[in-house]
Formats: sequence, structure tokens, C-alpha cells
Amino acid sequence: MNEILKDAEDKMKKSVESTREDFSAIRAGRAQPSMFSKIVVDYYGSPTPLQQLASFTSQDARVILIAPYDVGAMGSIERAIRDSDLGVNPANDGKVLRCAFPELTEDRRKDYIKVAKGKAEDGRVSVRNVRRNAKQGLEKLEKDGEVGKDDVTGAEKRLDGVTKTYTDQIDDLLKNKEAELLEV
Repeated sequence: MNEILKDAEDKMKKSVESTREDFSAIRAGRAQPSMFSKIVVDYYGSPTPLQQLASFTSQDARVILIAPYDVGAMGSIERAIRDSDLGVNPANDGKVLRCAFPELTEDRRKDYIKVAKGKAEDGRVSVRNVRRNAKQGLEKLEKDGEVGKDDVTGAEKRLDGVTKTYTDQIDDLLKNKEAELLEV
């Protein structure tokens, strides 16, 4: 039982971390290289994370310079950025890609908040799925006669407490991201 609960908690931690990473990819003000962390480029036929193909430099608050290590991959990188949900069209000068992010309007901020809420809900669903799987594991232990009903009931209460802790962490992340997005 303790093994099932420990495994569930580890998976819930990973769900919260994944949600935190998703939030870091949402632009709040300054353009940051972490915004490009989820972009995957078709590099000579294999999907490769953009972070492994180029270096990033923040020129100012709204411009990121991307210098590919292999100039031959420039077109693929440009295409991947254009096709992403960043809403930016990179300018190619032959050596670097210049991504100029537009000033955030109120409507764009609201759109980003909707995206953040969707990512938070995905994180909460992931945590609840882990809970459901752990609960099924506990019920299987009871059915097989390895543990008693009282033990399973106590373990389920602990599991519910852990689940609430991690869903609350995701809610806090969302609240912070919303405040960050609304800050002008």
C-alpha cells in the first residue's frame, strides 16, 4: 500500500512540474528563451527540441535572437517557430533568426489566461488520473485479500489528501500566472 501511495505522489509531483513548465512557455511580459522550450524541429528527418539546435539571446524585452548551431537547419527552425502557438513570425538574416514579439494587448493577455487555464486543467486531470489508478491498485489489493478494508479506507483518505495538496499547488501556479499576465 505504501508503495502505491509513494508512486502516486511521485507521479503527481511530475504533473505539477509539467504544468509549471507549460506555464513558463506562456509569455507574460518579457520575451524569454524558455518560451521556445516546447518547440520541436524536424531536423534531418528526426524530431529534435529547438533548445538542442540553437542558442538564444534576449536582445531586449520583446526580441529574442536564435542562432542555430547548424545553418542548414535554419529553414526547419523558422518553420517550426512559425507553426508554433507563440504567434511570432521570425525574420531570417542568414545567420540568426530574430523573433520580435508584439506588445501584449488586453485581448492577447486574456487569450493567454485562457491558455493558462487550459494547461492548469490538464495538470489537474493528470493528477486525478494518477489518483484513480492508485485507488484501483488499492482496491485490487483488498480484492486479492492482501490488506483489509480498514487499511484501504485509511490509504484512500491519505491519497485524497495528497491529491488535494497537488491540485492546490496547480491552482496556486495558475493564480500566480494570471496575476503575472494581468500586470502591465
